[in-house]
Amino acid sequence: MEENRLLINWYPGHMTKTRRYIEKNISMVDLVIEVADARVVQSSQNPDFNRLLANKKRLMVLTKKDLADEAVSSRWMNYFKNEGRTVLLIDSAKGQGTSEILPTVRNMLKEQIDRAAEKGMRKTIRLMICGVPNSGKSTLINTLCRRRAAEAQDRPGVTRGGQWVTLSGDVELLDTPGILWNKFEDMQQGIHLALTGAIKDDVVDREELALELIKILRVKYPKSLEERYKIEVDADDMPLDIYEKICRARGFIMRGNEYDYTRCAAVLLDEFRGGKLGRISLEEPNA
Repeated sequence: MEENRLLINWYPGHMTKTRRYIEKNISMVDLVIEVADARVVQSSQNPDFNRLLANKKRLMVLTKKDLADEAVSSRWMNYFKNEGRTVLLIDSAKGQGTSEILPTVRNMLKEQIDRAAEKGMRKTIRLMICGVPNSGKSTLINTLCRRRAAEAQDRPGVTRGGQWVTLSGDVELLDTPGILWNKFEDMQQGIHLALTGAIKDDVVDREELALELIKILRVKYPKSLEERYKIEVDADDMPLDIYEKICRARGFIMRGNEYDYTRCAAVLLDEFRGGKLGRISLEEPNA
């Protein structure tokens, strides 16, 4: 069970349209807000953005801070700052950190704003927001707008077409649908995205995905499993051993004393995504 048995390849046709949409409209904006999930910072940064967003100022926003390990998030913040990138850590649902976004944008565009002011004009700031599916873009937009400007659901692929929304009198934002890249060079990235809900559950094997989650948690956060499911995680336990301990603890047993792996997988994944296992980060910065 130690090797990845999941093969993930999910690139719906509308994502090709999104790439073209970004390419067509990028010249219209002054700055791009790039949204990444704080639990899977590396995997939720689409490598295609480096080409698609070339020559544009970019503000990195790490969302879902309430679900991520605080110590790891702090390391990510330092990592980006050491690279000279502007980064904010936020919880869109609760509005934590979101009030810093527009002042940060204005500071990043200060030269252009001042240049317009010298001519007696008010600069209209045009932004674009990009990210992988289910990264929290729509929730962030709604928080910034203080209204339901973009549909927000805890599943990927909800936003289907770009739309302009007004954030304030002089700030307009172009929303874009979540976009993945068409092939994962590292399948672990695909697994991490599937675990956080960026890839639709109906295109992956949820039982195998649950095993992948257990594999990670037994090494990085064994106490989370023990405390949530009232089990003991032994050093020599394989992922399947822990899976079955959870089944027994939760009473997921079918006729013939067979384990109900399907039901257990659904509960385990849903509780991880909902933060019921605690604050967990699946990825850490390399340096």
